[in-house]
Amino acid sequence: MEYTGAEIVVRCLADEGVEHIFGYPGGAVLYIYDEIFKQDRFQHILVRHEQAAVHAADAYSRSSNKVGVALVTSGPGATNAVTGLTTAYTDSIPMVVISGQVPTAAIGEDAFQECDTVGITRPCVKHNFLVKDVKDLAETLQRAFYIARSGRPGPVLVDIPKDITIARCKYEPRTAPVVMRSYTPVIKGHQGQIKKAVQMLRNAERPMIYTGGGVVLANASEELTRLVDMVGAPCTNTLMGLGALPASHPSFVGMPGMHGTYEANMAMQHCDVLLAIGARFDDRVIGNPKHFAQNARKIIHIDVDPSSISKRVKVDVPIVGDVRDVLGDFIQLLEAAGGFDRSRLEPWWEQVNTWRERDCLRYTPSDEVIKPQSVIEALWEVTGGEAFVTSDVGQHQMWAAQYYGFNKPRRWINSGGLGTMGVGLPYAMGVQMANPGADVAVITGEGSIQMNIQELSTCFQYHFTPKIICLNNRYLGMVRQWQEIDYGSRYSESYMDALPDFVKLAEAYGHVGMRIENPADVKPALQDAYGKYRDRLVFLDFITDQSENVWPMVKAGKGLTEMLLGSEDL
Repeated sequence: MEYTGAEIVVRCLADEGVEHIFGYPGGAVLYIYDEIFKQDRFQHILVRHEQAAVHAADAYSRSSNKVGVALVTSGPGATNAVTGLTTAYTDSIPMVVISGQVPTAAIGEDAFQECDTVGITRPCVKHNFLVKDVKDLAETLQRAFYIARSGRPGPVLVDIPKDITIARCKYEPRTAPVVMRSYTPVIKGHQGQIKKAVQMLRNAERPMIYTGGGVVLANASEELTRLVDMVGAPCTNTLMGLGALPASHPSFVGMPGMHGTYEANMAMQHCDVLLAIGARFDDRVIGNPKHFAQNARKIIHIDVDPSSISKRVKVDVPIVGDVRDVLGDFIQLLEAAGGFDRSRLEPWWEQVNTWRERDCLRYTPSDEVIKPQSVIEALWEVTGGEAFVTSDVGQHQMWAAQYYGFNKPRRWINSGGLGTMGVGLPYAMGVQMANPGADVAVITGEGSIQMNIQELSTCFQYHFTPKIICLNNRYLGMVRQWQEIDYGSRYSESYMDALPDFVKLAEAYGHVGMRIENPADVKPALQDAYGKYRDRLVFLDFITDQSENVWPMVKAGKGLTEMLLGSEDL
């Protein structure tokens, strides 16, 4: 039996197990939307902007370990999706985005709503395709899902001209696994390298375990926790890896890097063996690579992507493979070698605990003005630390990472590598679609929230009920902080002096709005949001201290140990 290209798209999505897609219709994809209307195997969520569709699909994937799917039209639909694609690409999130394209005969003719989508997106996707024959459509979509979820995950774009969606050909669901001769990611780690790494770790006197988002993406939190328990070494999770090791674990020393803890950064710098797992030695994590290399240490690096190993920091034992598989082999070999003598680490832990005593996240509470850190702490208490927390980008993002305390993976959903403002609200939509009934908090600022605030309309239509925690300091906070420290307090274009009434705005979209100005009202407002208004979206506008900064801080170009712990260090 023959089907149209549009029917094949819908059938392929259903056969891949897709349950939800996010999108926005337009002329080039109307045949696909017509087929979506006729089927009931998956649900389409109509967003209000294509960027939000891709962000929502991204968060759907981050919070569920499924491949997120978005559908956009040609031209501006595709270009609006670029920020979402780049955000997912930078954080290695598996996603398939289908874009419409003008008919094949019109490509290159400057047709209405035409753009070179494949050319535009090539640098910001794991792979992309332009389908020129309907007979290739099913196989292309199957390959797209395989590429997106395998190896180092990432977004894949499939560009489909309109005439392909109406052309007809035969279609049969695929039963055999996808095989691509030109793409064979390594899964199993080299046993000789793993043995070498185990021996190196067993000989360490000051070992440190440094983990990134790769542990979360590989679903390797259980294996990581077991390894940390065996070795007893201090462990740090990057911004993207928070929750991989529970924040309550005694070996957890906090997040490393630019706004990491004093103890994590000092331990990273002064360890003698560093075991890096699913992390990429990002500039926001290790600071200046030359400074980082000053201290002699042996480095073991486990990553599924060989191009990430020794890219910024030269390592001694590279291990390429799936993090979960490699950790499983690592633990077996460590056990076979006699485990690890944890008593040897007592002097090392004495030093780490001395660093901990600096209490670098301490802040001064106030009865007069709301401190943003106290809002995050109150949110943790009210939600029991169990919420899915999405975040925009800025000071509020760092405070959330520092003070919420994530004990489970895939609960912290934020833009790490690209630092995309405006993701928080569409991220919450994706999280709620993937995790119905879960508590969801959007931690944002008055600047970030306005970048995709139109999605309050989508939330009303689909009954999404996240609680928006807006830490409103009337500034682009992180910009203001840098301007204060490095630019002589010249606050160029960082002050927000024309803000809307967020309470009225939320109510205009059909939601609940609250304005909180008194510190004593912070926790009661959150309790109402998660209790009395549990089944409603609540916008909580917390008027916070305008002068509060994120500490600790490693300035750009500085080394990990060159931290500013407060304004007194300026």
